[in-house]
Amino acid sequence: MADPTPDGRPRPNVVILGAGYAGLAAAKAVRRHAGSALDVTLVDRTPDHVLRTELYEVDEIAKPLRPRRTWAVPIAEVLSEREAAFVHGTVTGIDLSSRTVRLEGSTLPFDYLIVCLGSVPSYFGIPGARENAEEVYSLSGAERLAARIVALTKTRGGPGAAPLRVVVAGGGSTGTEVSAEIATAKWGEIAGVAAPAPAVTLLTGPTPLLDGFSPALIRHARALLEEAHVEVRENTPVVRAEPGTLTLKDGSSVPFDVAVWCAGVEAPPVVAQLPVEHGKGKRLKVTPYLELPDRPGVFAVGDVIDYANPGTGVLVPGTAQAALAGAPVAGYNVVARHEGRRMKRFSYHEKGVIVSLGLGKAVGRAVGLTLWGRPAYVLKSLVEAEYSLAVERG
Repeated sequence: MADPTPDGRPRPNVVILGAGYAGLAAAKAVRRHAGSALDVTLVDRTPDHVLRTELYEVDEIAKPLRPRRTWAVPIAEVLSEREAAFVHGTVTGIDLSSRTVRLEGSTLPFDYLIVCLGSVPSYFGIPGARENAEEVYSLSGAERLAARIVALTKTRGGPGAAPLRVVVAGGGSTGTEVSAEIATAKWGEIAGVAAPAPAVTLLTGPTPLLDGFSPALIRHARALLEEAHVEVRENTPVVRAEPGTLTLKDGSSVPFDVAVWCAGVEAPPVVAQLPVEHGKGKRLKVTPYLELPDRPGVFAVGDVIDYANPGTGVLVPGTAQAALAGAPVAGYNVVARHEGRRMKRFSYHEKGVIVSLGLGKAVGRAVGLTLWGRPAYVLKSLVEAEYSLAVERG
């Protein structure tokens, strides 16, 4: 319950759902602008802030001595009680009419709400995809994938062992990074056995490889994937997944020991069920102030929104960079809404994007430059390290 104000009335409260990139930044922004005028509560189903952009590093996750906090920093270490109260719980429903959030076993009322629940894998109704493929959109998913590859390497390793057959569905940034990382990792050393490198196949589906990148960068990416011994098969949509086999639209099949689903994401079910306007993948439509239309005081940020930049009409991508850009605006606007002041409009300007391609190399664009190879990888590593350090420092 919110602490009372000096005149005895309950203090208005802001509930933020999701402690990812957007949620953590939004909580800090609300406190920065509101001071002690609003109570802030941050809710997440895990007690950690997960660095989701680094989950493609499944080989690093698999190393027994690598600390888990490299990818998951405890909320208690990055968010002080002064900034926000933290509630460890799973959101099971959002009632916009009664302005309450349902958790497992309890409810949480709100005066203002910021939805930062991110995204979940989209399986597009493909039979068996959810049951027979791994995912790396969550830390638990990346950990399961890492453990599965290690276990199979141990049981099938040894002199003359055949390489594990790994098939990755989805040729966007996530699928490309995971493919290269798995193909170039030293799984034999991690598992403690003699084992060849996995045979990795990347299926792009109807969307071309790294769609949205420049032709020059895609050419460099193809060359680096070839160097990493990743077989790229384009325009090969999966229509069914069974244990050990993916069936493609043309009727052919691809056998696998491990399948990884990176074909896209959508809004979580609790968001998809809201009686509001939705966009692609059931994401939330928002105004330029990141507020839900006709729902004053209810905001959304990050992967969970479907929002086009004013003037250009270009959709804001569901990336950590976009989430970190939008969160301060949403945080400011909550306080502005409460105080009756003019709110800020959100317009996203991408600083760049870099895709890791194994072997310490990458491709991308940043600060107006086109980069590939080792320089791109070093820049990506520096950006990730800077964010991790900033989080740990609070």
